[in-house]
Amino acid sequence: MYANILTEVAAGVGTITLNRPERHNAFDDVLINELIAAMAAMATDDQVRVLVIASTGKSFCAGADLNWMKRAAAYTPDESLRDARTLAEMLRALAQMDKPTLARVQGPAYGGGVGLIAACDIALATCDAQFVLSEVRLGIIPAVISPHVINAIGERQARRYMLTAERFGAAEAQRIGLVHEIVADQPALDGALVKIVTALLDNGPAALAECKQLIRAVAWQPISAAVIEDTAQRIAAIRRTGEAKEGMSAFLEKRKPSWTRKSTP
Repeated sequence: MYANILTEVAAGVGTITLNRPERHNAFDDVLINELIAAMAAMATDDQVRVLVIASTGKSFCAGADLNWMKRAAAYTPDESLRDARTLAEMLRALAQMDKPTLARVQGPAYGGGVGLIAACDIALATCDAQFVLSEVRLGIIPAVISPHVINAIGERQARRYMLTAERFGAAEAQRIGLVHEIVADQPALDGALVKIVTALLDNGPAALAECKQLIRAVAWQPISAAVIEDTAQRIAAIRRTGEAKEGMSAFLEKRKPSWTRKSTP
């Protein structure tokens, strides 16, 4: 179905795997549109409760494909803007998906690859993974990935790494908040992924979606009367749902809630 990605749905987990190892899984217009289509399918598939973004080969994602960039240099202003908007839409779809998203980072991530990681809710990486926001070295800027990267690592760290285009390792990526956990190798990466996915599948699907919306609504906001009222309205509404009633009943009855019986990684 897709030329540059692999997709799989199993035990509640949807996996989209970048599959251009000969190009270090670099973005081009075809890959970006395939990611948009695959994410849309996963978002509406009731069998998918968690989405994993993975890659084949030695690299996670080398950012923009140089051949694509050469083609883009000849675009008209309207074509160039349409191209940039497509990448921005792909990252927005990932960042705002109601289902939890995880990045499985098994190798280097450059430029837009860092943006792809930052757009995910949770990121796990091997200890030898390398990262660089390399755009200024090429005379361009990390424009459409910047909201996601700054959300992940903060303005202060973004000032350093976006301006210097320095390469940094997995330990530094964890320290600044780009990745949550680093492990020794790919087998350990898969083990860590299963652990996180299992924890996510133990939780109410609707509650996870509402929790993601809650985070987006209150992040970076002052604790104002409007925010307090909004959060009160949210908890009051979700308490009335069937999922919340099932979750509370299961807790009091010392049994697993119904949704855990539907997906076992």
